[in-house]
Amino acid sequence: MDLQLEQRSALVSGASAGIGAGVARVLASQGVRVAITARRRDLLEGLAARIVADGGARPVIIVGDITDARDTQRIAAEAGAALGGIDILVNCAGGSRPIGPDAPDADWDEAFALNFTAARRLTQALLPAMRARRWGRVINISGSMEPRSLNAASAAKAALHLWAKGLAGDVAADGVTVNCIPPGRINSEQILGKLHPTEESRRDFIERNIPIGYFGEPEDIAQLVAFLASPLARYITGAVIPVDGGMHYFAH
Repeated sequence: MDLQLEQRSALVSGASAGIGAGVARVLASQGVRVAITARRRDLLEGLAARIVADGGARPVIIVGDITDARDTQRIAAEAGAALGGIDILVNCAGGSRPIGPDAPDADWDEAFALNFTAARRLTQALLPAMRARRWGRVINISGSMEPRSLNAASAAKAALHLWAKGLAGDVAADGVTVNCIPPGRINSEQILGKLHPTEESRRDFIERNIPIGYFGEPEDIAQLVAFLASPLARYITGAVIPVDGGMHYFAH
């Protein structure tokens, strides 16, 4: 299927590894001109080399910290200047933040800065130009809405969902769509290194929670991102679409 993405431009945050890197690779394979941002230059350089080796155009590398308001503005400005404007924003940066009932404000503030505020700020920086061109895509990688214990990131992702739904209604008539993708268990640095660090823990979780029988790959998320970014998905907005191997069936 031709997704009609040739020569569109995209900014992908959290692109140094995992889902963000997978999204950048898939978009580049579709002919999208990509800017990638994260804090770790070495990993961004490695991703850029892989994209080129796979036949894609070398992405624009922008090293920065999206939890810093000034850095966020700089990242958006540099990406827009390098690519002549941004058509597609994919907010991939985020991270689980399990906390206790008495966690201090600083823990909550950090979780919201990473998992909600960064996406909001990047979107707000790029949205005026999208609306002026009457075409744009904002796609947020979010999270589960059925936590089993207290996690500040879950609360932040809940805010992301409702913010995105409200924003979708405000900008739809301008040709801009806004959607969220809650991923299930994806083979990534965060999942394999922190949440499920042993093969035994992975097998146990899969048996109890994932009907399809395995963890997904970043590309499983990225393929849906590419579709939502395309003109073919023009009538999909304000949606929350899980990609989780059926794990959401067990949410209740």
